[in-house]
Amino acid sequence: MALRDLLVYVDQSERASERLRLAADLAFRHQSRLTAIYVKELNAAQRHEQSVAELGQASSEAMTRTNRRIRKSIDEAAERLRTVLEEVKREHGLEVEWRCLDGIGSIVVPQHARFADLCILGQDGPATDTGYTFSEQLLFVTGRPVVFVPAHGSFDTLGRHILVAWNSSRASTRAVNDALPLIERAKQVTVLAVNPVEFAKRYGALPPEQMVAHLRRHGASVEGIWLNDISPESIADAVQAEAHKLGADLIVAGAFGHPRLWEKMMGGVTRDLLARMNLPILMSY
Repeated sequence: MALRDLLVYVDQSERASERLRLAADLAFRHQSRLTAIYVKELNAAQRHEQSVAELGQASSEAMTRTNRRIRKSIDEAAERLRTVLEEVKREHGLEVEWRCLDGIGSIVVPQHARFADLCILGQDGPATDTGYTFSEQLLFVTGRPVVFVPAHGSFDTLGRHILVAWNSSRASTRAVNDALPLIERAKQVTVLAVNPVEFAKRYGALPPEQMVAHLRRHGASVEGIWLNDISPESIADAVQAEAHKLGADLIVAGAFGHPRLWEKMMGGVTRDLLARMNLPILMSY
């Protein structure tokens, strides 16, 4: 399946324009339509500012000024990002759409994301009632693969060299399958299996060479690397360290968890990758 519809969520954060440019580069290489979605909601700092004014029993005039200043900031951020979208449209000759919406991001965005082949989000989205960020929540509620772009670091490309974190699980299988359009067009793909012997003994998994062969049949240039004797709490760091060493610009990993029981059911490696990511990560659930 080709990537025909990409969706990138942008917000008031300073990283949003970089995320938009990364999405545009990916859309250009895959000849995809790019939709940028922006929700006109308050960020954490603005909610705090509003709350302080209310608790301080500011006058109605002061509250009005505060609300106007916040609304102006939200609108100005939207205009800056819409301008960036127009720039990348001209630069790459893309088909693009700008959606500037009212509402709550964690409610609005999933409805639009379900009509995209891939969603690109920042790591540090707004908080939700679940205690997780909106970006993390979107992973579990959309049924679509999600690319998380870290809150820190600089990234020029997305999906030119892909590292697949493989452990023969249902989750990693789903992630690899959803990433196939990216894998097939990548210049280089590395399959990384952590503690494969232990996993084979515990679950009767086939050797990771099987996945290398499978992806080669999809036309990808693939190599395999196996890391042994890695402690469970170090797996996420080991995966990212290997990705950096290889020069990968995207990690593909399965997400373990259940949307109704995230706190108890989200796998430790999934939590660690999301919390300590330093490279873009594609996850599926």
